[in-house]
This record gives sequence, C-alpha cells and structure tokens, in this order.
Amino acid sequence: MRTIDPAKMEAKRRHILDAAIDCFSRNGFHGTSTAAICAAAGMSPGNLFHYFPTKASIIEAIAQEDQLATAEIFARWSETDDALTAIEEIVLEFMRLASEPVYARISIEIGAEATRNPDVNALFLANEEKVKGRMVSLIKRGITQGTIDTTLESDLVATWLIALAEGAVGRVVFDRGFDSYVHEPMLRRIVRKTLQP
Repeated sequence: MRTIDPAKMEAKRRHILDAAIDCFSRNGFHGTSTAAICAAAGMSPGNLFHYFPTKASIIEAIAQEDQLATAEIFARWSETDDALTAIEEIVLEFMRLASEPVYARISIEIGAEATRNPDVNALFLANEEKVKGRMVSLIKRGITQGTIDTTLESDLVATWLIALAEGAVGRVVFDRGFDSYVHEPMLRRIVRKTLQP
C-alpha cells in the first residue's frame, strides 16, 4: 500500500490554488473553466478533482485561506499592550492586504459569488463575524485602558474601521495609481483622530 506524504499533498493543493487564483483574477470565477485551471496547474482533470471535487470547492478553499490570513493579522497584534496601537496596525495591515491587485480582484469575485452561492456566503459571513468580534474586543479593551473615547459604540466603530481598510479593494480596481504606502499616514491619522478621547 502506497503511503501518502502530507507535505507533498499540501504542496500540490497549494499549487492548484495558486493556479486557480491566477485564472480567477484574470477571468473571474464564471469565466474560468476547470479545464483552464488544469492547464494552468499542468495536470489532468482527474488529478485536480482528487484535491478539489468542484470549482466551488476551490472557491471555498480560497475563502477559508482569507479567514486564516485575517486571523494571523489579529494574532500578530492582539497581545500588544496598547489596544489603540494594535487597532491602528491591524487596520493598516488590512489595507495593505486589500490593496494587493490580485487579492483585490479575488475579493470582488468572492463577494459576488457569495451573493449566489450559499456555502461561500456562509464562509464569508463567518469570517466577517470573527473579524468584527475581534475588533470589537480590542476597542472595548482600549476604552477600558482610557486610550479610546468612551462615548464611541464599539460595534459601530468596528464596522467602519473594517470598511475603511477594506475599501482599498475598490481603490485598486478604480484608481490605478493607488499606492497603500502613500496613504498609510492619512489612514493612521484617521484611526487616531476617530478613536482617541
């Protein structure tokens, strides 16, 4: 009996996802066939379907990877003593991520697919709920520390901080000259001015 090497399986899975992301970012989910993904990945349909039985399962895997990426951003900063600094850095990391051209195009595709596909929608909503919950917790901590305005409603503030950072997706698509690093000082100022007492 042949033994399965988990590292090789994960590498192959990663290779397929990278090929699919490249195809999706150029042609959209519905404009990309499984044959196109197979060609980009350099494998047969049978091999592809061994890892991902449907195109929808590839889309779900991309959405799950986005969950992991946002969780890692929070993990990097959530233990920072000053909650306001943590929030500021998380919002900036979100903007940097959202302003990567391929990420921006895939985010728009996932958002559109979430309106049609209940499984993708469920993943999308679960990720949004986790991100917002983590942000609310940091805002409440900052209020307790006295570094964030006590009159602010943490739920509303979290919603708009996330929307502000993720708005970079639209800027990348509609403003070809958008450079996240140029905009970082302004975003820092907006976050500080909004949150500080």
